[in-house]
Formats: sequence, structure tokens, C-alpha cells
Amino acid sequence: MKLYGMPPTRVLRPLWLLNELGLDYEMIPVDLGAGAHLTPEFLTINPVGKVPVLVDGDIQVSESAAISLYLAERYGGGRFIPTAIEDRAAMYQWIMFLVTEIEQPLWRIALHTGIYPESDRRPDELPLAERDCRRMLVPIESHLKGRKWFVGTSPSVADFIAAFTIDWADEAGFLDQSPNARRFVERMYARGAAPPTIKESWAALERGDQPPGRRAA
Repeated sequence: MKLYGMPPTRVLRPLWLLNELGLDYEMIPVDLGAGAHLTPEFLTINPVGKVPVLVDGDIQVSESAAISLYLAERYGGGRFIPTAIEDRAAMYQWIMFLVTEIEQPLWRIALHTGIYPESDRRPDELPLAERDCRRMLVPIESHLKGRKWFVGTSPSVADFIAAFTIDWADEAGFLDQSPNARRFVERMYARGAAPPTIKESWAALERGDQPPGRRAA
């Protein structure tokens, strides 16, 4: 398998599943700053021109949450996908919530602080995005009270999606009123198969290193 992308982007989500499942893969760095995701070669892999992308034989899957679910369903052997239909429904619900209600305001902040050209950035978007993200962290904080996992009694794909996404919110400084969420992130990243955090990935890039696939022991 080949996984296209580079930490600290959302490639960390499927990278985590690959590690947890002990799968062999090759990480193919894609330099977004140099426009490598818009080359004709890459567009044959993902016409949308975004990372991450997983190539598994004849199967190509994009979107980090979809890749994570695919890996668990195909290679998990019963791990990380709940058996009961009601638990699977809850897992899907939380995954969709995380990528729409938490990730999207964080992405708006990234766009308007560093990704868009200066002329397209709107500083007035930043407080609105922070407000939206903080509001949606409230039900997560309540849900995690007294819970180890988002769904059921064992980890599911929702937990790995959540750990990365809530870590992103922490990087933005939004977990000051979310102790349950912060403890959840710390517990998840203490797992032996955890990828580097967003902060660790940025630090590696600043040193000129390629971020590792796993956290340092």
C-alpha cells in the first residue's frame, strides 16, 4: 500500500490506522507548498488534488476518514468497527460530527492565517471560526465524561479520528475549558502505535526532518 501525504496534515488519521493494524505501507511525501498535489501525475491518483490518498492495489481511496474506515473494515479482523449496528451508527455519527463541526472551523482558521494568499484572507473569519469550534467542543466534553472511548467499551475508528481532530483544536488553544477532551487526547497518543502529534510533526519539519510514522518512544 502507498499512502500519499505528509504530517502534520490529515494524513495522520489513516497513518494511525495503518500503525494500529500493523500493515506494511510506503509513505509517499507530497509537497503541497510546491504544488505537487496539482501535477498531472498526482491528479491521476486523486482528481480532486488533495491528500491523503491511499492506493491499495487497484483500489484508490481519498478523504482521511474514508481511508481510515476502509482500512479497519478490510484489514481490522473485527477491530475498530463495532459489531452492534447501534454502536456502528454512533461511530459514524461521531466521525461525521468531528469532520464537519470541529474540523471545518479549524480549517477556516488555517485558510485565513496561512493557506490563502494574503489578499484573500479575512481576519473577521477567525473569531467566528473559534466561536463555532468552541460551541461544538461542548457536547464532546460532556460525552467524554466518565468514558474511555467514544463508542462502546473498546476503541473504534471514531477514537482515532477524534484524537487527531481534538489535538488540532488543542493546537489552536481551544481546549482550555475541555479537560475531558484533553485527557482523551493524551491517553490516545500514549498508545504505542500513535503517530506523532501535530506539534511534533511541525517540529520535525522545522528541523528539516521528515516526520516519523510513529511517536518517539
